[in-house]
Amino acid sequence: MAHYANIAQVIVDGDLDVRSVPGVRRTLDGLIDSGCRRVVLNMANATYADSSGMGLILGELRRMHEVGGLLSLTNVSARVYQALCLMRMTDFVPISREGAANEVPDLPANALPRSRTTFRVDADRLERARRRIEQLISALPLTEDGAFDIGLASGEAVGNAVDHTDADGVLVTVAVYDDRVVVDVADCGDGFSPAEHEAADVDACSERGRGIKLMQLLADSVTISPKTTGAGTVVRLVKMFPKPAAPAA
Repeated sequence: MAHYANIAQVIVDGDLDVRSVPGVRRTLDGLIDSGCRRVVLNMANATYADSSGMGLILGELRRMHEVGGLLSLTNVSARVYQALCLMRMTDFVPISREGAANEVPDLPANALPRSRTTFRVDADRLERARRRIEQLISALPLTEDGAFDIGLASGEAVGNAVDHTDADGVLVTVAVYDDRVVVDVADCGDGFSPAEHEAADVDACSERGRGIKLMQLLADSVTISPKTTGAGTVVRLVKMFPKPAAPAA
């Protein structure tokens, strides 16, 4: 299990059935009770889920909703996905199927945002910065869980920038395009190389290294690059808007 303060990724070690459910439930209940508000249940090792597994997912999803959090499933196999569909659970829980990933095409060189908002972050008022990002995101054509995730990822990027760099120079830009929202968090620090953390175990990484893992769970694309002018780093987060449903034949 990878746990990052307000978010956790829980790996189901085998099938989600009557034998494994009690242990998974204890883990999830412990996280929720400790204040975790975003849980990703990684189903990569689960090839089967029985009725007790379905009950676990519904029960924990209900608990999360009651405390204002979100539970989602990722790496769901075709067999488990079919069972979830039969139980009509795909209407209630965000699911990412095995091997699925949102495509993030490059923006055309001449693409202009429909809107762009930039503001400075006050290091003593991080909550205000997070709320402003959430407010800007709330009007966008994102699903409820998509908005929750990009808001949480953006808050993590802002917190990292303030904690590890010159807090007086942190700027946030939220740009809205036809198919995506792009959140840039720029700082005036000494620079940061994410490659240094890719090969390291997450427990040995710095807080910022763990923050990258978190953001990669929540955003469709995460890039970290030097600023084009002056010292510092820009963290760019991209969340794609859901594609409209194809018209009925």
